[in-house]
Amino acid sequence: MKIGIFFGGPSREREVSFAGGRTALTHIDKALFEPVMVFVDGLGNFILIREEFLHKSSIRAFYPRQTDGRFSVYIESLAELSAEEQETQINAIGQRIQPQEFSQYFDLVFLAMHGPDCEDGGIQGLLEWYKIPYTGPGLLGSAVGINKILQNELIALVNRQEKKMSVLSRTAWDGADKAGLFESLQNRLGLPIVVKAPHQGSSIGVVIVRENDLNKFIRAVDQCFFRQEIDLKAWKGLSEEEKLIFVQDITELDSGIAYPVVIEETGETVYHPSQLLEKTESWAAAGNESLVIASNNAEDDVLFEEFISGQEFSCGVIQDDEGTAVALPPTEIYNVTSFDFKSKYQSNTTKKRIPVETSLEHNREIQLSVAEVFTRLGMNVCARIDGFLTPDQDDKPGRVLLHDPNTIPGMSPTSLIFKQMAEIGLNVTQAITYFIRQSLRERIRSGKDIIRLRQQLADLDIRMADRKNLHVPIEEFVVDTTAESIDATWLEAKAWYGLQAAQGQVKPVVVLKTAQERHELPVNLLFKDAVSDVLEALGKPVHPLILETRERARTITERYS
Repeated sequence: MKIGIFFGGPSREREVSFAGGRTALTHIDKALFEPVMVFVDGLGNFILIREEFLHKSSIRAFYPRQTDGRFSVYIESLAELSAEEQETQINAIGQRIQPQEFSQYFDLVFLAMHGPDCEDGGIQGLLEWYKIPYTGPGLLGSAVGINKILQNELIALVNRQEKKMSVLSRTAWDGADKAGLFESLQNRLGLPIVVKAPHQGSSIGVVIVRENDLNKFIRAVDQCFFRQEIDLKAWKGLSEEEKLIFVQDITELDSGIAYPVVIEETGETVYHPSQLLEKTESWAAAGNESLVIASNNAEDDVLFEEFISGQEFSCGVIQDDEGTAVALPPTEIYNVTSFDFKSKYQSNTTKKRIPVETSLEHNREIQLSVAEVFTRLGMNVCARIDGFLTPDQDDKPGRVLLHDPNTIPGMSPTSLIFKQMAEIGLNVTQAITYFIRQSLRERIRSGKDIIRLRQQLADLDIRMADRKNLHVPIEEFVVDTTAESIDATWLEAKAWYGLQAAQGQVKPVVVLKTAQERHELPVNLLFKDAVSDVLEALGKPVHPLILETRERARTITERYS
């Protein structure tokens, strides 16, 4: 079965998606599936990418070919190139394919893309039009999953949670008494105030205003509208190098507003840092005090939420064959002020533990609430829903408050969804097979092209059954805790396990050998960062919540393991 792995994409999360596509390629079961790598660029082109570019550190390291040596930009900054020049850029890394040609290259699309156009029903609708099945939730669940404002309202209808929020349009912000608005929000929501761009993921466009500081509040709201005011008096005092750094920083998708930008005073679109440099210089020379720019993909609304004090968690949900939601053991995120983009992807200080360090009853409540929201909001296959558990106070128990369903959870090898699926006994390769098979099952439920989809599902089930009946030898990787370089050996063992599981030629087993004992490690312990963490886990009984979840997920685990 040929699987088109779509990665990259036009959203601000494309670098996360680029890494996720490589994870899917590394870990997909090569005995069941033939991967076809499709890089989606920022202009929405679908490119069969050549293998040598898959191992680059970032998208801009190989695409596009830069036209100005002073800057590193994404393809959107070269949108003014001629059609012939753009084709040259594409041909340098692979072959463009059109949606009507998809069926010639693959049978199903594995979506490793995140954010607007990728996780909101956009690409899902395109694939449905061309009768290509895809992984993850369908149109309804995707549309709900991208809209934080709608999510809050629907979640409250489902579980009656009370979370204070307010919504402000860009038009209202432009005409607002900023000081009066800030005071009103403090009276309603208190401090800190969480400001969110409602259609972004990976905590992009999220700012916490912690102090009664009007200037910080204004900057936070502008940041979430992806709008920036350039102080031209300060600009004149910058060195040439500092000016180059300033216009380059606009390209950064997690911290900048990203090109193309619009000059609000004139409505003119600026695609490239060199153009913004020239415009800013001319505006400053003309004696103007400021220049306001906004992203071409800016938000039209901003969401304000009360700051929740409590234990932060993230809980994945999958389904059994009947479509019943099974909530996985929730992961607690701690030792971090706010779980923002840098905390998620660029920090080594953020800590995680499974399940949440609280009572068994609270952990059960989290799972029940997450499974109910997943089902009632029209999601299927898989999602990850975040939330907070507030502390018990006097005679009032803590509350479970949910937010931000993610319909395509992160796909790095250490993503929370993979760690949680490992707790029920599935490794990354088996989890990817689950995503593919269950997605086929859910596409059948949509009532479109079901005869062909049923045949695809039946063929896959036959191949999976044949795999189970095939005897494969056991191969071990022994980690000796008494040897030197134990940490390096542990990393090597985990990488070895992942590669062997994906090849399907042997049954890989990692063995931890101590001076007294020999432990064949279950897959969940392979996600531990260090051998010392494994030894600590081996000395503890399995948490009751994990035992309960394994039992609820038993039919899933039996099918895919």
